[in-house]
Amino acid sequence: MKMLRNTVIRAGLEALYFSGAHYLLRPIFAGVGAIFMLHHVRPRRDVEFQPNYHLEVEPEFLRAVLAHLRSLNVDLVSMDEAHARLSQGNFARRFACFTFDDGYRDNRDFALPVMREFDAPMTVYVTSDFAEGTGRLWWVAMELALAKASSIEVPIGGVVTRLDASTPAAKQVAFDRLHEWLRSLPGELDVQREISALCTRYDVDETKIARDLCMSWDELKAFADEPLVTIGAHTITHCNLAKQTEATASFEIATSRMRIEAALQRPVLHLAYPYGDKIAAGQREFTLAKAAGFKTAVTTRPGMIFPESAGHLTALQRVSLNGNYQDERIIPVLTSGAATAMWNGFRRIDAA
Repeated sequence: MKMLRNTVIRAGLEALYFSGAHYLLRPIFAGVGAIFMLHHVRPRRDVEFQPNYHLEVEPEFLRAVLAHLRSLNVDLVSMDEAHARLSQGNFARRFACFTFDDGYRDNRDFALPVMREFDAPMTVYVTSDFAEGTGRLWWVAMELALAKASSIEVPIGGVVTRLDASTPAAKQVAFDRLHEWLRSLPGELDVQREISALCTRYDVDETKIARDLCMSWDELKAFADEPLVTIGAHTITHCNLAKQTEATASFEIATSRMRIEAALQRPVLHLAYPYGDKIAAGQREFTLAKAAGFKTAVTTRPGMIFPESAGHLTALQRVSLNGNYQDERIIPVLTSGAATAMWNGFRRIDAA
């Protein structure tokens, strides 16, 4: 199903490109700006099985996006500046923000040098448990387990199910099945229980994944001193907030901010919701983010920024720079707003 969706999305992007429709739609749907969403920025790994590849782009693709925006005379701004422009109704010039979720070390090693070339600010949303070295990146753990196994047994729906993992293609099908199942479980403890069992069975040390991939507090302190860098919050554990009680969700949001501020000795005013789609962040979470004192909070709901976004500062839409669609031809499509407009049924704001 996921492969089919990716194929349909790519076909839609290419249809917009080859038809030239994005040029016609740009004046209507490009809005006043865009917030781009990224995770990893790093060179392509020489590994056949990469089920999380959609979460990474190569430095050259990021460079191409920035160069394209500069060619359009778009201002590259921080989230503080985006908040100021939205609050003041200052839409004389279009703007773009670049945001990076989770706090990966490659944001420092590969993204920051590219951002410096264009004097482009970047906001990195840190999951505090990842910085602590205690967090669990279950989607990476699942990839590592499947990479080792030729088959996997899991209790889907209470029934032990054997999934083929003998080839890269079979591993991908198994990954998609497991991902869908884990995201359907009632709570984070259920997800962690199943992932820990999987890691134990297939000899994966899930405790070292965050330390291997994410910046530590000491690394973040130096990184945060960079003039172009803003540090935001991404909760404590990277949980699905909508599945938590209101008290737990509030604690995850507010305490992540306090932990980062205490560690880095600087204010944290911007939030990204983990997963960030409609089943992970809704009106309750938008209200909690505002109550916790965040100026802005971003979702993963696709969309550009419009003047009306000023009324939804804790439910801001983003444009994904996705590893599955690293084609310089489609960059003008992504920045035109045409693709996200079609996805949203031509609604400008999706904050319900």
